Amino acid sequence: QCYFFTIEFGLCKQEGQLRAYGAGLLSSIGELKHALSGKANVKTFDPKTTSYFVSESFEEAKEKMRDFAKSINRPFSVYFNPYTQSIEILKDTRSIENVVQDLRSDLNTVCDALSKMN
Repeated sequence: QCYFFTIEFGLCKQEGQLRAYGAGLLSSIGELKHALSGKANVKTFDPKTTSYFVSESFEEAKEKMRDFAKSINRPFSVYFNPYTQSIEILKDTRSIENVVQDLRSDLNTVCDALSKMN
């Protein structure tokens, strides 16, 4: 439900203008016109509510989705691996150590770049 309505029917404001970013809206002229017409029931983004929604920014929508994901009661955590573009389940010490190793490597790269700037 969250995925469908954020990815398919998301609206956000950009420089004060309402913009569509959902694929369902962008691929259907009729749906897009309806969503932007003022006639559609558009609500402030709440991940728990099914409707067209609008966020003040794309960043705000991402933060609300992250907060919503944190509220889901589960016996593990998840991590988005940007290298494999996949979600990894952090269920044991080894999986957490792998993430820490990646973070260390990334931080070393940033530190190296900063040292070359001075």
